Amino acid sequence: MTSMAIENLATADWSDDIERLSGEHPREIIRWAVETFASRLTMATAFGPEGCAIIHMLAEIGTPVRVFNLDTGYQFAETLALRDQIAERYGIEVELVQPDTTVSDYEAQHGGPLYVTNSNQCCFDRKIVPLRRAVVGYDAWISSIRADQSSHRARATVIGWDPKFNLVKINPLLNWTQRDVWAFVVANKVPYNPLHDQGYPSIGCWPCTRVVAAGETDERAGRWVGQAKTECGLHSLDSSQL
Repeated sequence: MTSMAIENLATADWSDDIERLSGEHPREIIRWAVETFASRLTMATAFGPEGCAIIHMLAEIGTPVRVFNLDTGYQFAETLALRDQIAERYGIEVELVQPDTTVSDYEAQHGGPLYVTNSNQCCFDRKIVPLRRAVVGYDAWISSIRADQSSHRARATVIGWDPKFNLVKINPLLNWTQRDVWAFVVANKVPYNPLHDQGYPSIGCWPCTRVVAAGETDERAGRWVGQAKTECGLHSLDSSQL
């Protein structure tokens, strides 16, 4: 099946594919996505170990897929440096998709850093809006979520419709654990962010990410500390069938 043969992606029945692929290695799920959607497939990555593992698998498959990163202007220097390592290792140039305003202009508009007073709006303006613009013309996108990361993500399927972005969402690592991901990264010498070795299991924008404290078992405990917030909005309940 190709994307041109799918009359209505929003109502397409993926149940047979989900049943067949759910027990497969993520590489086979990615291969299915590449064969099904061809040039109308894209991938967003924040350069976490999951995303880097998927990029490694895309390189193994060998079919070019556009990969992009939502460059909010608040990313760690180590995150952006990893982009260069990915390009050198795999020949995959990850596109930086940026908001319409620079950080300085954005903060001037809001009287200071908005992540302090309204992090949800900051995430929306500097992640959601650019992503919506970046996926125009595509039928499907690959994400790197895992079911064991949160109760929201545990309700996902390997293939589903994402109404927030009007795309088919493919989650090849959904059934992998954190241990599975790191075993793959180590075995294949996949480049990864050195901040992971410094107490940051989950890395987002630097103002809203901190080292996970001793005794904290949730790998996302260092994100948006002190706020009733666990997602930036890309993978929350209202963005897909999670």
